[in-house]
Amino acid sequence: MDQAFGLQQTLGMAPSQPSAPSALPPGHQASTLFGNGAPVRPPCRTIAVAGGKGGVGKSTVAVNLAMALSIAGREVMLLDADMGLANVDVMLGLTPSRHIGHLLDGTCTLEELLLPAARGLQVVPAGSGARRLAQLDNGEHAAIIRAFDELARPPEFLLVDTAAGLSDNVTMFAAAAADVILVVCDEPASLTDAYGLTKVLSRDYGVRRVRMVANMVRNEGDARALHQKLARVSDRFLDVVIEFSGWVPHDERLRQAIRRQCAVVDLWPSSHSALAFKKLAELVDKWAETDRAALDRIAFFGGRTADGVPR
Repeated sequence: MDQAFGLQQTLGMAPSQPSAPSALPPGHQASTLFGNGAPVRPPCRTIAVAGGKGGVGKSTVAVNLAMALSIAGREVMLLDADMGLANVDVMLGLTPSRHIGHLLDGTCTLEELLLPAARGLQVVPAGSGARRLAQLDNGEHAAIIRAFDELARPPEFLLVDTAAGLSDNVTMFAAAAADVILVVCDEPASLTDAYGLTKVLSRDYGVRRVRMVANMVRNEGDARALHQKLARVSDRFLDVVIEFSGWVPHDERLRQAIRRQCAVVDLWPSSHSALAFKKLAELVDKWAETDRAALDRIAFFGGRTADGVPR
């Protein structure tokens, strides 16, 4: 069967902020001295949140997952990688004075760019309405990724909120992470675009696993049905595994939190959507560590040794 026809048939289509804190607070458990007295830290877990199609709630998932991990006591950095159309700062009510463009210009370091949000979350803001950032070449994308190698003390988690579409801006940042969360909603276009993004990541970057999260669904049954549709066609045509990693329900509290420029896990922690994000954060925290040596591509913290020291 023709691949495109098989895909369609299978999917059923005919305010001002305080100054930025240090990357790791003094005395945190991760900076405890062990053995010979040298500081020991686990490697930073890097997770890209992608979706292919716009409007699937990708940034909402990235923001709330990052905040849920922060509330749980993890040290988390959230990179807004939607260059030129950034919205993470807006979603969290932040007012950045600098953005990724200043990093590329050499007028500030990544440490100086960090923007503190609620619950200890740190944000790396991209620029909104900046045409130059929307037209970065691959060398500049690589420079942003490599800038994380220079952090004196990496966080425990780096989440990357990618842009929509299939441009190099999306695929390079997604492939540079150890794990990719693919956000999908119950729309034919969402499924086909998610498949297209997975195909590019697999074919061009050697990504062999993505983790799907169903967003804006009624129940777990609907979420798993979406996963089965996507996994069925990817198993047939692609050399990649799509794992089911959770679901987020329709929730008016989530919509209200977005309007109030807050994360729902912080504003209404007992809401249905907040509980779903907390469950996802618990799952993420238990994922097996990816073998970074097996990543035959440019990667966040790829220039650091296994114990987190820059090479």
